[in-house]
Amino acid sequence: GPLFLRLAWHSAGTFCKHTNTGGSDGATMRFEPEVSWGANAGLKTAQDLLEPVKRKFPAVSYADLWIYAACVAIEEMGGPKVPFTPGRADKASGKECPAWEGATHKVGRLPGADMGSPDKTAAHLRYIFHRMGFTDQEIVALSGAHGLGACHTDRSGFWGPWTRAPTTVSNEYYRELVENKWTIKTTHKGKPWTGPLQFEDPTGDLMMLPSDIVLIQDKDFRKYVELYAKDSDAFMKDFGAAVGKLFALGCPGAKKKGWFS
Repeated sequence: GPLFLRLAWHSAGTFCKHTNTGGSDGATMRFEPEVSWGANAGLKTAQDLLEPVKRKFPAVSYADLWIYAACVAIEEMGGPKVPFTPGRADKASGKECPAWEGATHKVGRLPGADMGSPDKTAAHLRYIFHRMGFTDQEIVALSGAHGLGACHTDRSGFWGPWTRAPTTVSNEYYRELVENKWTIKTTHKGKPWTGPLQFEDPTGDLMMLPSDIVLIQDKDFRKYVELYAKDSDAFMKDFGAAVGKLFALGCPGAKKKGWFS
């Protein structure tokens, strides 16, 4: 479940409202250079897991399949029903991967975990998400997806889950952020931690990235973290709306007919 959500998220999250490029149309993550962006490490596995479905239903585009799989996964994990509209078409080659000439062009269009300081990391999140057309509140709502799954050292370099319920959509991520104590990770399984900067709780079992911690350091982000930590219904509603908006980015041809009707 979490892997399919990440695949769809990273496919749609390439959208730029200024150039009207990227988004979930095209499924260009099948190709270089996009498939090798650092943020997409491990997502070839998710693509391969969906290949049997694609072979059984060849009329379905990869682009639609990735988004539909994520919508189903969110519901199966207890989350809200995310609206799905088919009609995405696959691009033919890596020549059509979304180019990006901005400050993050060397690592693609997706958000990074740490820009070196809280202020820079907060500015980076806004730079990436505002480019897609999201508000501060939507940034925080979408960050709730970090309550699912875990980081792996062989992919991102980071280690560990954000919550103790990594296959359930809930507001636990926000509760952990505001109720738990987070300190910089210095050891791992009795040895010095040699990975990138991350935070851990007192048990060492849970983790947060610098881009998570900044959500409680930045006052404009924090008010929404506190809202969702207290109000699960508000989170579910806003998460469903924000994810639906994300998945629709860059898909002007999507229409309610075809294989899904």
